[in-house]
Amino acid sequence: MPDSVAAEARRAGRNTIGDAIGRACATHREKVALRFADRVWTYQALDAETDRIAARLRAGGLARGDRVVAFGRNSDHYLLTWIGCCKAGLIHVPANYALTPSELAYIVRQCGARLVLHGPDLQVGSEVHQLAEVRPITSVMAGDAPPLPEDDGPDDTDVVQILYTSGTTGAPKGAMLTHRALFSEYMSCIVACEFTGQDRSLAALPLYHSAQMHVFCMPQLLCGAEIMLVEAPAATLCLDLIERHRLNSFFAPPTVWITLLRHPDFATRDLTSLRRAYYGAAIMPVPVLQELRARLPGLLPFNCYGQSEIAPLATVLKPHEHEARPASVGRPVLNMRTRVVDLDMNDVPPGEKGEIVHRTPHVMLGYWDKPEETAQAFAGGWFHSGDVGIMDAEGYLTIVDRIKDVINSGGVLVASREVEEALFTHPAVSEVAVIAVPDPKWIEAIAAVVVLRPGHSVTEADLIDHARGLIAPFKLPKRVIFAEDLPRNTAGKLLKRELRARFSGTGTAVMGVAG
Repeated sequence: MPDSVAAEARRAGRNTIGDAIGRACATHREKVALRFADRVWTYQALDAETDRIAARLRAGGLARGDRVVAFGRNSDHYLLTWIGCCKAGLIHVPANYALTPSELAYIVRQCGARLVLHGPDLQVGSEVHQLAEVRPITSVMAGDAPPLPEDDGPDDTDVVQILYTSGTTGAPKGAMLTHRALFSEYMSCIVACEFTGQDRSLAALPLYHSAQMHVFCMPQLLCGAEIMLVEAPAATLCLDLIERHRLNSFFAPPTVWITLLRHPDFATRDLTSLRRAYYGAAIMPVPVLQELRARLPGLLPFNCYGQSEIAPLATVLKPHEHEARPASVGRPVLNMRTRVVDLDMNDVPPGEKGEIVHRTPHVMLGYWDKPEETAQAFAGGWFHSGDVGIMDAEGYLTIVDRIKDVINSGGVLVASREVEEALFTHPAVSEVAVIAVPDPKWIEAIAAVVVLRPGHSVTEADLIDHARGLIAPFKLPKRVIFAEDLPRNTAGKLLKRELRARFSGTGTAVMGVAG
């Protein structure tokens, strides 16, 4: 076959993110794709505008494969710029908008970014200005540029995004994801999460986070869904929008669902339109899930588990599976193979603990410019999640803990989740996080940081006595710390590392009566 014919054939079968969006937009044309504030984008308008953004970015001097850091809060401009980068063959690098200037500079330097696009209210710092061109994200929404030649687009094997991990165990690492990996993950999401063109979804979690962008917004756009995007998951706003616009789909981590449940508007709003409730990004306490289902009986809950390095979905527990296994994260999705293994990479027997490992076309190519960390992540030819789990005989997975969150108390390993589940069943407890704190006798002592429900009071002894009937004595907290709230990142994920830093080595934890 002549080279020119082969090239045309490859172009006809190419499957980049831009190609996938183009197909969806050609199908759904005048249907509303995206709402943000007072702006409404149809699928046809979204396709045309992202074509223009791609052309403007390349006309500004960027070449295929250049890295573009996106440093902004949720907006339609943010989402459209991401798709524009995909179409232009650029590598999009989302950055948490809560980063300090020095933390942002690390990412810009580490990935070698050529351009930083920032939100209008965010300061990038002088060091970033020295490392790359810095422009407002709105700058790519205006101006003319010649259309990109059709043969100048990316291949589906190209890296399209670098997702930086949270850096809880060291400097953040950038997971390299290709068009092909993300599209494979989108197909898994559509099947497992049962997305359709009838979805009217509230998107309130940060778009820099892989869950909101790659498990929900992008797969739903490929299905022809309508997305209502807001800047942040403020409880009053979310409840109002669900009621007023009859939204039927919402994803949030457990901390946000807890906040909604505790909000006084939850009992007064008509939330009957909400049919699908997705949760993930952290372990959902079973008592909270039970309360949510009791207060919204028509709700269909989906538990989604994964991590950024696999784009990020790994398993889903579907609504009909919750009765038998409410604490499970379900079974592997369409394009995922998951095992639970020992230190020698042997499968552990059903019901026993081990590390969760994966093989999947979703998986990253590796960490950007970190060969040693990449080799560790793929030791034995499987991606190592860093999570401890149990798989039953039917293939259902339960997360026990992050490896770093398992507490070694006096030489006995205790999963923090087991202690949290026990304390959550006390009627006075609103939230709880169990951590290890240094102890001269136990080396690591089990400490529970507890937030109480409004109007309730309880003592340390009350909580420990309550847990005594539910878990073994060696798992009981040695210390109870009462707090007004728990630290979270901007995606709503609980930051246990901050609690460990705050309460380790001081011996000043507040204990006793709270109310």
